[in-house]
Amino acid sequence: MPELDPSFTSLPLEELSGAALEQAHKLGCEHASVRVERIRSQMLGLRDGHLETTVDDMSLGASCRILKDGSFGFAATVELDTDAAAGLARDASATAEATKAALRRRVELAPEPAHGRVEWVSSYEIDPTTVPLGDKVALLEDWSQRLLAAPGVDHVTASLLAVAEDTYYRDLNGTTAIQRRVRVHPVVEVLSVDPATGTFETMRTLAPPVGRGYEYLTGTGWSFDDELERMPVYLAEKRSAPSVIPSHYDLVIDPTNLWLTIHESIGHATELDRVMGYEAAMAGTSFATFDQLGILKYGSAVMHVTGDRTTEHGLATTAIDDEGVVGQSFDLVVDGVLQGYQLDRGIAHEMGFDRSNGCAAAESGLYAPLQRMANVSLRPSASGDATVEDLVGGVERGIYVVGDKSWSIDMQRYNFQFTGQRFFAIENGLLAGQLKDVAYQARTTDFWGSMEAVGGPSTYQLGGSFSCGKGQPMQSASVSHGCPAALFRHVNILNTKAESGR
Repeated sequence: MPELDPSFTSLPLEELSGAALEQAHKLGCEHASVRVERIRSQMLGLRDGHLETTVDDMSLGASCRILKDGSFGFAATVELDTDAAAGLARDASATAEATKAALRRRVELAPEPAHGRVEWVSSYEIDPTTVPLGDKVALLEDWSQRLLAAPGVDHVTASLLAVAEDTYYRDLNGTTAIQRRVRVHPVVEVLSVDPATGTFETMRTLAPPVGRGYEYLTGTGWSFDDELERMPVYLAEKRSAPSVIPSHYDLVIDPTNLWLTIHESIGHATELDRVMGYEAAMAGTSFATFDQLGILKYGSAVMHVTGDRTTEHGLATTAIDDEGVVGQSFDLVVDGVLQGYQLDRGIAHEMGFDRSNGCAAAESGLYAPLQRMANVSLRPSASGDATVEDLVGGVERGIYVVGDKSWSIDMQRYNFQFTGQRFFAIENGLLAGQLKDVAYQARTTDFWGSMEAVGGPSTYQLGGSFSCGKGQPMQSASVSHGCPAALFRHVNILNTKAESGR
């Protein structure tokens, strides 16, 4: 089993944090925390089997966040010595003093018990950042050559993102956490060009980013061999597929597509700082206003959505968040009704909650924590194990939507449209070949209200994103969204080609 990285734990973590926290205590801070974070990020990209890009980046920094006289202060540095650490507390305290006059109200934090010393490592087998570059290039070359050898495939791009993240956290409350998270995202896309018309079609792998190691690329958790074998067939079918006729259709949406709709229309909409207007300048507010808690009919009775920082292989999974709060699972929507929000300690106290649900995170040791999204997921059916085939079988005229692609959503997370990778016509309960130029469009509550059935556990899958942006200056975070396949009735379908005027 993977362990904490000794090259990180051998850093003077206790000395640095002790110097900063001692200084913060002397300065009269009611709260102080120190984070030291090392992130190794790798990216490689190939085009038509030839290596084009490699990046191997390491960031290491330390920060101190304090609360003094009801005002936050923050400071960060790349210098890892005790004098610099003590200086962080002084600088953060000075920032809190300078900004206190601009506050509308005192900042207070929801209480959180001390958790002592916590050591945690995410679920993976092989750290992908330690695998030799030549081995990773060779694997992506092999995938690319297999696809280039297939009829109708003109170009192939292949890429791999890999991250190993080591974090140390300590606060005046009595919590010390050392954690290691590893994640990977391989992507392969094929392109077919019609030389007569100049038009083209693409097809991308459905494999999601996950909190796993290099074993993911070699068959653990996903069969890339099976997917690569099918892609040229699907691409050829897509090229000759008819363009969709705009209308209202019943939809069976695969989890490879539905995760993104969850992310945009539920995940962001239930961030309570956004609901209260603190994200308005960057990415909007939310229609799910606080006065609607316990009242808003978000969707149908089969809709049960949770936030979770404990999901195995989840990209937002952690034992302790960046405010010292233990990872939790909590309800957001139950039986179709809004029942909760995602919280950090500041917004939890401000809005009257007893405790944060562990949704504070920073992009690195050099950034202050923000309220960030948990792994927000739609639960599968608790009664029976309906398959995709069962859901399709209940549709006379509809479309089966597979894979994510582009999306558009308004600043209140209410009006949206989403496209996908593959679309299959459904006729009389059976799949009847591919369609193209499909986008589904709806208002959030209408869409989730039209959800008639959710698949069983066998259809459940984690999707997600390596790069969800939020804040000013913007920070990036990784997050997963689990869901089953689901059946939606009478959804508006647009023809994207017609909408574009082409």
